[in-house]
Amino acid sequence: MSVALLDMERVERPLWADLQDAFSSVLKQGKYINGPEIKELENGISEMFNVPHAIGCASGSDALLVALMAIDIKPGDEVITTPFSFFATAGCIVRLGAKPVFVDIEEDTFNLNPSLIEKAITRKTKAIIPVHLFGQCAEMDPILDIARQH
Repeated sequence: MSVALLDMERVERPLWADLQDAFSSVLKQGKYINGPEIKELENGISEMFNVPHAIGCASGSDALLVALMAIDIKPGDEVITTPFSFFATAGCIVRLGAKPVFVDIEEDTFNLNPSLIEKAITRKTKAIIPVHLFGQCAEMDPILDIARQH
């Protein structure tokens, strides 16, 4: 018996009518980049999170890259992250000429282990990228406390 890791048809089936309407609307307008739906999404997200701006991205990889660029990650900088992630996490760091510094994961959640982060910090450390896996959020309170201290 084969068990699918992720059955997207089952996930998407209840949304098909709405998705088809949205696709049709975009196709009719011909605005595939920065169309009204994107502006509506960005405005809704900025309102929801009470921030002045939100930027829609084509992918998670683009979102990581934009975030790193926004905080001015440069060649020679170090960014702490987990090795247990999609390759784009480290790839975006390297693309900007920075160095990924891998910190091990917690064995029960597979998320970045906050107790190991501080040992990895150097004078070149500019950011920490936790990755939330399998529906479990990384322990953000201790990660943010460490980031604030440094």
